[in-house]
Amino acid sequence: MVLANQPPGAPFEFSAKDIVDPGFLELVRYGIRSADDPIIMDSLRVVDTVLKVDTPFGPCWRRYNHDGYGQRDDGGPFKTWGTGRAWPLLTGERGHYELALGRDTGPYLRAMEKFSQGIGLIPEQIWDTQDLPSKYLRFGGGTGAAVPLLWAHAEYLKLQRSAADGKIFDLIEAAFDRYVRGGPQRRPIEVWKFNRQVPTVPAGARLRVQASSPFLLRWTSDEWQHATDAPSRSTAVGIEFVDLPMPEQRAPLRFTFLWLEENRWEGKDYTVEVQARSDSAVRKPAYDEPASLIA
Repeated sequence: MVLANQPPGAPFEFSAKDIVDPGFLELVRYGIRSADDPIIMDSLRVVDTVLKVDTPFGPCWRRYNHDGYGQRDDGGPFKTWGTGRAWPLLTGERGHYELALGRDTGPYLRAMEKFSQGIGLIPEQIWDTQDLPSKYLRFGGGTGAAVPLLWAHAEYLKLQRSAADGKIFDLIEAAFDRYVRGGPQRRPIEVWKFNRQVPTVPAGARLRVQASSPFLLRWTSDEWQHATDAPSRSTAVGIEFVDLPMPEQRAPLRFTFLWLEENRWEGKDYTVEVQARSDSAVRKPAYDEPASLIA
């Protein structure tokens, strides 16, 4: 990984494993991971050790270690290189995470307010070390970076809204239902096609039989004592398919094809064995049931 904005003579290539940043909090923000997920919480301990700055006004975080974008250590301005400072925006992002844990957002809102200057403009970065009076820089005050940083203002407003609602404003409910709440149980689905003739499917699952031209599928689950005909359904991407429920008994499912455009029978039976639920772990189905056709 190459990081620009490094001081002269400093390394600019780093292994990805040596870079720490809090971007994974977006997984919580949008409802893909629970706030108390052990991996999230363990990762935050690393973030706080490496990137957190406790200022007189409240906590703030740097973007990532080895960041070279920001006011230099001597107070000089950023000119092609510098030292990455703490961003009030990240205080707001952390506030959203704390809300997801059921904690108070007040300290994060108050910190962002105290980081602001003048008529309430929130700076891009704050000075995150001891005061430097000769450069008019004070610990927790703004640097020479952009003021106002409008996405910091937006984050502040969203955190206020989230706090008022009692939940994250950006949360995607569908994602949260699926990945955090667990959502409704989906029936497993397995796909059979001529270049992927799966030999077994768990009982109670669904078998999707696919082909590239229209067909009628004749199938049986009782050794042809009874048979059912199912015409294929077409899709916008040129795939024809039939979905079959896999029986609960251990009898195999057998099927053959009538190719409709040619009015020709395949002349061959295909067989898929049914796994009992107790041994379905031997070969798990490839997919959960999708919202759209698997190609």
